[in-house]
This record gives sequence, structure tokens and C-alpha cells, in this order.
Amino acid sequence: MKYISALLLSFCILSAVAQDAKDNGDEDPYYLLTEQADKAIAAQDYESAAARLIEAMSIRPDAPENVMLLSNLGMVYSYMDRDSLALETLNKALDRAPSMRTVLSNRAHVLLKMGRDMEARSDLARVIDADSLNAEARYLHGLLSLWAGEDSVANVDFTVLESVAPTGLATAIARSAYLTKHGKTREALPYLRRMASLDPQPDHYAALAETLLLLGELTEAGEAITTGMEKFPDNAELYYCRAKLHRDLYELDRAREDARTAAKLGIPKDKIKELFNK
Repeated sequence: MKYISALLLSFCILSAVAQDAKDNGDEDPYYLLTEQADKAIAAQDYESAAARLIEAMSIRPDAPENVMLLSNLGMVYSYMDRDSLALETLNKALDRAPSMRTVLSNRAHVLLKMGRDMEARSDLARVIDADSLNAEARYLHGLLSLWAGEDSVANVDFTVLESVAPTGLATAIARSAYLTKHGKTREALPYLRRMASLDPQPDHYAALAETLLLLGELTEAGEAITTGMEKFPDNAELYYCRAKLHRDLYELDRAREDARTAAKLGIPKDKIKELFNK
């Protein structure tokens, strides 16, 4: 699924060390450098952030706080698309603190970015072992389990996720994916509506429209497509959905026109042909 892409690459850089320095009024260079690193991260100046973190750790190489600084540095490298170095840095952090949940979670994100899903899933399982109500870990572990065909494991994760965040976007994505895979299309519909409402992205409008079209709910499908196209007028999937809608309304000339536009915007030709071979 495409839904996950934005969430898999949204990393939370913790700045607890710098915040402690502010709270204590500490002028120690170690803490000043971590604060500078935090500001550089906020400004997306990742080269400077990495330099400040490395400099801070060089001042106190044995400081226990360096575990968090290494974790932050690993994520900075990931933001810079230096993923092998990010992974190496996070491994060093885990060598010092093997069960630290933040570092495990960060390493899972980097592993996912690198396409190493099974290793990421293992890290997420360790996070869940330590914190069974961790919503992000349950969400990602559940989706990875679903894709791996371990649906019962995914269902356990999603049940916990829904108990923790019943109205959240992650729950909507997770439940809609699970129910759709199991052919429970109508049961997935409320979750798909919530996805489009909470995160109005073209993929979410298209997923909602496709489901409504499958269920024969043509009026609401048209409304979803129209709302999506007002926000994303050049989206290929939405043109494809509108072509389907026109086809189902027996407006074949309009369906073919939208299909041609969808093809120009990137929908594969074989998929376009299927529209009119129904």
C-alpha cells in the first residue's frame, strides 16, 4: 500500500538533552552543542546538526546521554539519505543500550527505508515487548505482518492500536487494509471515509472512491472523486476512478475521455483496457 510511505519516513528527533540544558541554565559546551544540533535539525540543516552532535560526543565520549545523541545522529544521517551510516550509528547506540525503545524504533524506520522489512519488524516486536501499548510500533508491525501473510498477528496489533487510538489515522489505515484484504469491503468503508477526512491525500480519496464504486454507491463515489480532484486536479488515480464512474453510469464517451487523461498521467495501458473489458 502507498498509505504508509509518508508515515514510514516521518522520524521524531528527540532533544531531551538540549531541553535539560535549557531548564538548568547550563552553559557547558556539551549541552550548548546539543542545543545547536537541535536547532539545526529544526532548520533542516543536517550537515551542521551532524557536526554539532559529533563535536558534543567528542567532548564527553563516555557520557550516558551519548546514547540519545547517537540515536539522533543516526536519524540525521537518514534524513541525508546516508542510510548505511545511519544504520551503523544506530547499531552503536544499541550496543550501549540494547533495549532502549527510541533507538529500536529509529532503527526500524531506517531498516524500512532500506527495504529490510523483516529486520525492521523484529525491532518493532522488541519495542512491543517492552511497551505493549506503543501505537506506532503496533501500526507498523501490524502492516508488515499483514503484508507477510501473518494476518492473525496483524489483527492482534490492530486491535491494540484501535484500543489506544480509536479515532486516529493510523487505526483507519490499518483497519481498512485488513478488512479490504479479507473481502470485508463494506466494513472497511467507515475507515476509508476517516482516512480521507483526516488526511485528504489523493491516494485516500481514490481508495475511498474505488471501494464505493465496488459497492455500487455511485453518488458518494462521485462526491469523493469531485472533492479529491478539486484538491488534486492532475492526479492519475482520480481520473481513473472518474472514468470508472462514468463507465458505470453508461456515460462511455466521458469515460473514455477520462481514461485517456489517466493514461497520459501515468496509469498503465493494461489497466485502462480493463475498464472497457468488463
